[in-house]
Order: sequence, then structure tokens, then C-alpha cells
Amino acid sequence: MGLLDQLLGSVLGQTGGGQHQNALLDLAASLIQNQPGGLSGLVEKFTSAGLGQQAASWVSTGQNMPISADQLLSALGRDKVQSASQKLGIPGATALGGLAALLPTLIDQLTPKGQIEQDGDLSAALSALRGKLGV
Repeated sequence: MGLLDQLLGSVLGQTGGGQHQNALLDLAASLIQNQPGGLSGLVEKFTSAGLGQQAASWVSTGQNMPISADQLLSALGRDKVQSASQKLGIPGATALGGLAALLPTLIDQLTPKGQIEQDGDLSAALSALRGKLGV
């Protein structure tokens, strides 16, 4: 079982179980893909919100720094998180807690060389991660 598998199992065990697994991954993927600038834009959004050190740790090859649900909400905005979670049928608290745990590892997995690939296919990378998880 890989790190992402373990993380999802832990997060989903705390937030309501397997029924939210696909929806939580969909929400994280949606936030990344729909952010202007994609993954780079999302990292910049965290940096602009004063969370640059955390975001840089997720991209780097070192240890990932945690982010709280409140920090995530502050960086992304309540409307964006609520709208996305409602579309996918995930309760707001579940979405925030799950994203706070999932996004650092997901971004880490999307940047295995310690940098954001500007010419990389983000959709393909997210699909590959889904395949690794079997979802």
C-alpha cells in the first residue's frame, strides 16, 4: 500500500468512509485543474495567502508540512470550497478536513522531481494517481 493509499484510508476513516473517496479525489483534482494556472496557480494562491513555506514543502522532495482546514479555507476562500463540495455532494467539514490532509500529498505526488513540470499533462498525472489507488 502506497503513501497516498494510506493517507486516503486515514482521511476517509475519519471523515465518513469510502463513499467520499471518489468525491474527495474529484474535489482535489477539480481545485487543481480549475485554478487559473493549474498546479502552479494553486501553489501561488497558497503562497499569496502566507502559506508559501507549506506549499514549497509539498512541491519539494522533502517532508511535507501540514496545513489546517482553517488555513486551507483562508487560502482558497469559503465560496470556492463550499461550491465545489456541494457539486460533489461532500459535506463542507468533510471536504475541508479531507483536502487539508490530501492536498499536500497529492501535490507532492504530482511533483516527484521537486518542481512543477510546466509542460506536463496534469489530467494524465491525476488519472495515473487514480489508477494507482484503484478508484
